[in-house]
Amino acid sequence: MIHSDVFSFFSGVGFLDLGFEDAGFNVVYASEIFPPFMEAYRYSRTHLKRNLPEYGCYCAENGDIQTLLNPEEKYILSDLVNTSRQNADLVGFIGGPPCPDFSVGGKNKGKEGEKGKLSASYVQLICEHQPDFFVFENVKGLWRTLKHRTFYEDLKRILQNAGYVLTEKLINSLEYGVPQDRERIILIGFHRHIFHQIGSPVNIHFRDVFPETIFPWDKFVVFPKTEVFSYPWPKFTPFQADSSLDCPPNLPQELTVEYWFKRNQTENHLNAEGYFKPRGGIEKMKAIPEGDDSKKSYKRLHRWRYSPTACYGNNEVHLHPYKVRRLSVAEAIAIQSLPKDFVLPPELPLSHLFKSIGNGVPYLASLAIAKTILYFLNHPGIDEENRRQQVNDFEPLQLSLNLEM
Repeated sequence: MIHSDVFSFFSGVGFLDLGFEDAGFNVVYASEIFPPFMEAYRYSRTHLKRNLPEYGCYCAENGDIQTLLNPEEKYILSDLVNTSRQNADLVGFIGGPPCPDFSVGGKNKGKEGEKGKLSASYVQLICEHQPDFFVFENVKGLWRTLKHRTFYEDLKRILQNAGYVLTEKLINSLEYGVPQDRERIILIGFHRHIFHQIGSPVNIHFRDVFPETIFPWDKFVVFPKTEVFSYPWPKFTPFQADSSLDCPPNLPQELTVEYWFKRNQTENHLNAEGYFKPRGGIEKMKAIPEGDDSKKSYKRLHRWRYSPTACYGNNEVHLHPYKVRRLSVAEAIAIQSLPKDFVLPPELPLSHLFKSIGNGVPYLASLAIAKTILYFLNHPGIDEENRRQQVNDFEPLQLSLNLEM
């Protein structure tokens, strides 16, 4: 079994880190620019009775990824990476740079936006420190929108020129058992120098991109997308406060918000009372049917359906299926498929708490991505007949595109 140390960037409150840790990686370093998020990161781990990363949690002036690129600062990170190289088999970088500048519903400023620039900074950090592998997570707008796709392809070429073989997939969190329709592009890179070490033929026979049949993207998929969207999910149900409603037959309850509310015991959760109390608009709230998530804001979830993407900023309001209120912090945590013992500091402003939840990679998706990488690292070979076929027929992987102007 390969032992790997992981350095986490844009760590938020630690959803991605938890997934990698529970898959078997050793998260040794976390960094986050927004102090309240790092406070929540520390708080949640303490409540889970987990140690903080061995090398520390870096924030603000010494945690900004662009600061880590400064000549006087980068040697600190370099020393930590070199220490891990001496103690672990492999070193990995994981992170999801802030995405509002690439989001279809966000600022859409792209690579010129203050947040958009951080994607290039993360790639630069990877190229300078040469981890054995990396994970780059972002919104589908970076991959699918024409004006951003060129920037994304430029980032990939930089990584390939730095020695990385890449694989990518547009995932949906539903595939991994998360009760949330959330698409994200996942880019994973492995440095060429590790392939001989792990016994893989890829470094000899393939150039810059994995053929789809070699990297086991589907190994830990629980609910294939084609099956998920073919179920007879309920659409609208007239809203009735505190009503009871049985789950319709032939649905996977594990993908419903009600299943997760009960699983996480959200009514008794430490964050159960953390929700915005409306000053007005109660009658408008009551008029929205259960399951009507068709508008940009004031989406009412259906208890026996999955949630739309957990996005709680920019006036996007998600309503409880059968309560006259917005979702609580505890319910949002459940929708991100986190363990029921995961809590956030109740004293933080609600706006910070909901933003931190919406920004995070859903726990079960993080866990599956981490397991997929670990499985590949420990089972890199393919049978000889398949290997010859890949060598003879190989063409660089091209994901099907549906580019939006």
